[in-house]
Amino acid sequence: MPTFKLTIAYDGSTYVGWQRQASGPSIQSVLEGACGELAGREVSVTAAGRTDAGVHALGQVAGVSIDRAIDGRTLTRALNWRLPATIRVLGAVEVPDGFHARFDARFKVYRYRIWNAEVCSPFERAYAWHIPSPNLDVETMAEAARLLEGLHDFAAFRGAGTATGGTERTVFSSRVAREPGSKLITYDVSGDGFLRYMVRNLVGSLVEVGRGRHAADWVRDVLVSGDRGRAGPTAPADGLFLMAVGYE
Repeated sequence: MPTFKLTIAYDGSTYVGWQRQASGPSIQSVLEGACGELAGREVSVTAAGRTDAGVHALGQVAGVSIDRAIDGRTLTRALNWRLPATIRVLGAVEVPDGFHARFDARFKVYRYRIWNAEVCSPFERAYAWHIPSPNLDVETMAEAARLLEGLHDFAAFRGAGTATGGTERTVFSSRVAREPGSKLITYDVSGDGFLRYMVRNLVGSLVEVGRGRHAADWVRDVLVSGDRGRAGPTAPADGLFLMAVGYE
């Protein structure tokens, strides 16, 4: 039975997240339905990581075994024919049977988008956090973001009420920038793994710095404290994109 690594993009606006849930449609359930229809039986699809309700992806990765002779290009076309337009398989590559989308992943890349203007474009409303005023201090946000790079205990940026466990992660790159001539601010972060809500909590804290409520060094103080109560609010899901998952 061939195993495939799928690269997937999706608009998470109308889904309860990646994981199957009784409360509504998930990316996983819809994708498993398409795979099952193609295979003629129930199929399980495992992702590199779960995305929460409203979070989008441009480079999610999942593994699936299909009990039929098929190549990656044909599988891609067949799945996209069965999937809604909000979910697209960008590519399928056959991999060894032992491949595991989650445990074999070596790094992930996320992007968070902020629209910093009085009026939000209707084409940005579902894909960015609209912050109408004041103009955020991007340079200070960028300075604060760089303090998050390296191996740290990110307990202060873990989702409140989530399960306890190891909270050390290595952030390879943490950068804030404003696109030239645009109201769009982006936060790009890559690392060996992320806690639940971690990226959104980092963004919420960086925005507090951008509003002038704290100096850049405050982010490092929060990080060292390990206290979620000292960090900023959780940024909305709309602006978060899983950009890529890396493997050896």
